This record gives sequence, structure tokens and C-alpha cells, in this order.
Amino acid sequence: MISVKNLSKHFGDNKAVDDLSFQIQSGETFGLLGPNGAGKTTTISMIVGLLKPDYGDVEIDSDTEGHQGSPLNHLVRRRIGIAPQSLSLYEDLTARENLSFFGSLYNLSGSELKDRCNWCLEFSGLEDRQKDRVGTFSGGMKRRLNIAAAMMHEPKILLLDEPTVGVDPQSRNHIFDSIESLRFDGLTIIYTTHYMEEAARLCNRVAIVDHGKLLALDSVDALISKHGGDSVVTAGFNRSFKMNQLPAELQKVEAIQNAETAGENQIRFTSGNPLESIAKLASSGIELETLNISRPDLERVFLNLTGRNLRD
Repeated sequence: MISVKNLSKHFGDNKAVDDLSFQIQSGETFGLLGPNGAGKTTTISMIVGLLKPDYGDVEIDSDTEGHQGSPLNHLVRRRIGIAPQSLSLYEDLTARENLSFFGSLYNLSGSELKDRCNWCLEFSGLEDRQKDRVGTFSGGMKRRLNIAAAMMHEPKILLLDEPTVGVDPQSRNHIFDSIESLRFDGLTIIYTTHYMEEAARLCNRVAIVDHGKLLALDSVDALISKHGGDSVVTAGFNRSFKMNQLPAELQKVEAIQNAETAGENQIRFTSGNPLESIAKLASSGIELETLNISRPDLERVFLNLTGRNLRD
């Protein structure tokens, strides 16, 4: 387990992280989301021991060898693998040479180093390209190798920072499958992304931060339930329709009271129980031609909590 307690970090007058607290369970895939400048990178840097907090603590539970405490301790930090958004690869080296180099940083050698290279090449789907220079690789191949390099020393905690930026659909799907297999094996994963559908698919829980503060933390379904708002229903009819033509009984249904014209023969309204509202609409004798229900999702939660203003 990773425990973040009252974490704070200032850069001059800028309060990048402000009294942040949360816990990450062992074996959990934990999403950390926030707009640009929200404090995610600073938070991650303190969790993995690259930055020292001004206040607060990061504690990592002991492993089988008894290593416990702050990631500022190199024995604790050794348990962490990092695949940064900025690719950490040497383009003039081959895939295997890159993996061998990173493995040697953790004192791997001989058959142990060879076995880990073989595992990581298979894990990344790059066995056939292991002797090719990384400079010849596509963006997706580099991303996959970047993650594999972070796994060379068999970490117990893996940080993935925007791991699918600029990748093709096939590599993206391979990365998803790899993350899910690592989660199945019990690895603790910290996942940052701007792609909400990725967090919804992969993460057990998601934390949303902004201005260095924790805004919400829960499972994706719970976040949507608490912060997503109502569903949006768009109903189309087989003839021109005006709001004042709604039957009297429908005008008493709260959701439909607030409907607006969405076209010559369409209305749009929000509802906390869209199926019930649609059933009442249909039972009134009005003939529906088209129907669309847009349910709230993690992206709407994110925008509801952090706002819609651009962050540059």
C-alpha cells in the first residue's frame, strides 16, 4: 500500500500540491487525473522519490525483505518502475541493448539479465524487432518498449505517465492488454492520462486533482453517480412538434417540463431516470421515431469538477 499524507510542495509562490492525502491499495490500478497544472506531475515525482515534499509524507508498505518507508530511501525506490511520458530510450541502441542497459542499472547480469530481457521483449511484443535500432521504431513500438524497460527489475509498483500518447490503435490495445495482465498478477499501478475512457477501462479507483487539491476519489461508477449529473434524452417524432403540444400529463413530469426544442421534430431534456421519463413519453400516445440517451461518463465528471476553461 502507498499512503500519501498531507503532501505539500511549493515552487516560490506557486502552491503546486496543497495538503494532499490518499491511499493506494496493494494490487490496485489507481488513476490520477487532472487538468494541466493541477499538480499531478509534482505529486507523482514525490511518490516515486524524485522530489522531496515541503510537508507531509509518502509511505510505502514493507515487502518480503522488510524494505519500508519513504521512496527517498533507495531500497524502497528500487521497488518502483517508471515509464515517463517523455520516452527514456536510446535511439542508437537496439531494443535488446536498451533493455540490457536499464537492467544493468539494477545490477542485473548474466542469465538473470538475459531472462528479463527475453520476458520484456515478449511482454512488449517486440521479439522480432529486438536487434533493430529504436530510432527505426514507430511511436507505438517505442511506447511499448518504454513500459518494458520500466519492468526490467520486476518492480512491485509501476508508474505509467500518459503511456498511450501518439500510439496507433493496435499498440494502444496491446498496452491495455499488458496493463490488465500486470494488474491480474497483483502489480500496483499508478496511471495518469488525459483520456477518460482509458481510466474508466483500466482503473479500480480514480482520483481527480486540481490546484494541488483532491477534488474526488472513488470508483468510476461511484464518481459518475455522485458527480456526473443527469442523462440527456433526445426524442424525435414522425411529425413537426412543438412543446405546447405535449399532453397535460407529460407537462407534469419534472424532466420533460424542462425540455427544449432540439429541431423541427425533436425535443431534448435531462433526467435522473431516463427510462421512466421515456416510458411516460411513449405511453402518452406520442409516436417516437428516434431516441438517444447520453448517459454521464467520466469525462463529464472531470469537467463538472474542474471546469470547462482551457488550461494551457
